[in-house]
Amino acid sequence: MDVALEINNSTDPASQFVTWSPSPCRVRVSNPAGTTTPSVNVTLAGVSAANGGAVQFRSGTSGAFANTLTLSVPTSGATVSFFAAGKFGSPSSSNGDVKIEARVGSTVVGSASLMVRIRKNANQLSNGERDRFVSAFAKLNNQGLGRFTDFNNMHKEPTLSQSHGAPAFLPWHRAYLLDLERELQAIDASVALPYWRFDQAAPKVFTLDFLGASDANGTVHFRNGNPLEFWKTDNTPGISRTPDFPLSQAPPGPMSEADTLALGNQFRTFRRMEGDPHGLAHTSFGGFIQDPRTAAKDPLFFLLHCNVDRLWAKWQRQNGRFDPAAATSFDERPTSDPGHKLDDTMWPWNGITEAADPTRPPTAPGGSLATSACVAAPGLSPRVRDSIDYQGVVDPAANLGFGYDDVQV
Repeated sequence: MDVALEINNSTDPASQFVTWSPSPCRVRVSNPAGTTTPSVNVTLAGVSAANGGAVQFRSGTSGAFANTLTLSVPTSGATVSFFAAGKFGSPSSSNGDVKIEARVGSTVVGSASLMVRIRKNANQLSNGERDRFVSAFAKLNNQGLGRFTDFNNMHKEPTLSQSHGAPAFLPWHRAYLLDLERELQAIDASVALPYWRFDQAAPKVFTLDFLGASDANGTVHFRNGNPLEFWKTDNTPGISRTPDFPLSQAPPGPMSEADTLALGNQFRTFRRMEGDPHGLAHTSFGGFIQDPRTAAKDPLFFLLHCNVDRLWAKWQRQNGRFDPAAATSFDERPTSDPGHKLDDTMWPWNGITEAADPTRPPTAPGGSLATSACVAAPGLSPRVRDSIDYQGVVDPAANLGFGYDDVQV
């Protein structure tokens, strides 16, 4: 007898990834040879490689997760649904480093390898995680000729009013990071966007092997063989970045994580973090990242904003702010410009330019938001509200398919 497992209700290799949020899965008897009963009891359990991720299970949409799950599965081939999720505190470090084994009695009758794909602290990545991320990012840039050009162009004048200084600052950047991350995963499915925790020292990030080391003139250098040594944007090679603090320490300016999370329990007060710590993290350096119009030319920008998003995610978890319909979850203002109201679609994914709406930029680079084989949300043209319930807490269909190493569901 053989049993087949479907992760995210699919056998597509691109769908074999989970986070801390529940992922819908299915099991069926694919070969009933040797069975004489209308159903069999199949026990599911996770088996982890060394330093691998860990998974847990439950049979329905609610209730506690467990390390094993026994299901009655028809021998007719009909599927039985269950849910799998990464076990918090045990993310994967490589693709396929955990598998779900299906047993009937003591006999293994099927298995599926998967990855608990989670965004991690950049300073704590393994060498393999670091190198896969750097390689994927360099391929996305393709020495200035690749898809990354769109992400650079999304964050320049005259586009900044779409994403700054108004309520959708956090939702817009969440969608922006997700779009980039999915493009990286199309290159290497094991990659998750890491974050630079700017209230802590991160000496491993600013090295020749990772995001580069700056000389006295602010020119960033890489070790020979680091794919980022051929970085190019706007027809100009290289990265300009001058730290205003010793890289063995945290930058002194940005507000601490604890103080950021204490900015209030309503989004209207929490979004002040756009100034501090977000703004002060940017101005902890000279060079590209200091100016919003050029910041996206430096890969560090995306790790900085990943941490900004992580802080929002932690604040959401701390205060239960996942319901887009709740006034405390977003700062809905009737006077806000288009793109900053809860039900507005967000530029550039909506394709709206100034030809149709004078408040929008002249172009909409990049097209629709990248899709995922693991989740359906947020769709090709996300609204502001689609960024809020990112873990699918209120609506499982809203799950965006990412999670952070220190933010539980």
